[in-house]
Amino acid sequence: MKQAHRRGKAAAIATLTTALTLTLAAGTAQASSGGEIIGYPGPDGLIWIPEQAGSSGFVSGGLSPRLDTFITFGCAGGGTIEVAFRLDNHPDRNPAPFTVDCPESDPARVTVPLGTGLQGGFGAWVTASAPSTRWGATVVQPE
Repeated sequence: MKQAHRRGKAAAIATLTTALTLTLAAGTAQASSGGEIIGYPGPDGLIWIPEQAGSSGFVSGGLSPRLDTFITFGCAGGGTIEVAFRLDNHPDRNPAPFTVDCPESDPARVTVPLGTGLQGGFGAWVTASAPSTRWGATVVQPE
């Protein structure tokens, strides 16, 4: 019985992950044409959100324990963003939530190194101070 419950829970989480990723991708496609907040991270990128307006988030998986992990968040358009990032398999290594001041014009960016030895899923929630505050993010594991 427990095993069936676990399989059902895993299937529900996989469905939710897909839905959230598709929702975020749809929102990213509608981002303003004012330029990207975060540039393309190349083949080392696990997540790339070039620009998103307002509060939103993402979930993903697939961290490799043998590679360093870096998260970068940036914003522009005035106001602030508050970032909460979590590691599913390593809650003891979650970075503390942080705030980024968003200039009106050129983006401000913050990169946080998370180190090696991380595996599994991760996610972030970005709370924007205004619906017009634009932000972007990457999660990279350089080879």
